[in-house]
Amino acid sequence: MNRLQDKVIVVAGAGGIGDELARRYTGEGAAVVLGDIDGDRAIATAETIAATGAACIGTLLDGGDEGSIRAAIDLAVGRFGGLDGLHANYAGFNDNDSLHDVTTIPMEDFDDVMRVGSRGFVLCTRHAIPEMLKRGGGSLVYTSSDAAFMGEVVRLAYAMSKVSMHALARHVAHRFGPQGIRANVICPGVVTHPRFEAALPAEIVEAFTDSTLLGRLGRPVDIAAMAALMMSDEGSYITGQVISVNGGALMRP
Repeated sequence: MNRLQDKVIVVAGAGGIGDELARRYTGEGAAVVLGDIDGDRAIATAETIAATGAACIGTLLDGGDEGSIRAAIDLAVGRFGGLDGLHANYAGFNDNDSLHDVTTIPMEDFDDVMRVGSRGFVLCTRHAIPEMLKRGGGSLVYTSSDAAFMGEVVRLAYAMSKVSMHALARHVAHRFGPQGIRANVICPGVVTHPRFEAALPAEIVEAFTDSTLLGRLGRPVDIAAMAALMMSDEGSYITGQVISVNGGALMRP
């Protein structure tokens, strides 16, 4: 399908899901700038995609740095002529966030996670919207996590950063919907890819699999399929929504 023909999209955050987003978006006709804190990795992935004849370039993108985010958007506009979509697909991580609850987490570690995983999404949004308005509208997609709903005993900052983008999407949908801009959130469940499988013991992977209703873990292609709908004109009546893609592992209103 060519649902994204002639659209220009920035994917902020490469890796398992991000790489597949870039492949799916370009495969449906979009021109993509793929950015990541590991700029060399993003460039290598983009070069592989471009070798198929697709329009894809990679760049360094630090999701917590305003200048870096602005530069990635400027690159898309300068190289491809505008901006129709931005998919913010990264997170803030800190080892101490996985070791402490609210009474003990060092605040500098809490702030570090929120700087990237919450403030960074605001920066992506505030720089993307003016360029989208020049094109008559566009679509913002944010990758959250089912961790936003689970109430874990640790990872407070991570979960709070993910919840914050739900409020951000609703704000954008309400404020800029009349001007043709949509904003939605995808909450993946456990998504498997080679690096994930290499990092976890087989019994943990099996336990995650057993928690789903479909007998398998999610794959990057599952997230990319939903994202392509949200980016496309076929998804033009979807805005302000938070949608879980998790094989039924978590159900909520």
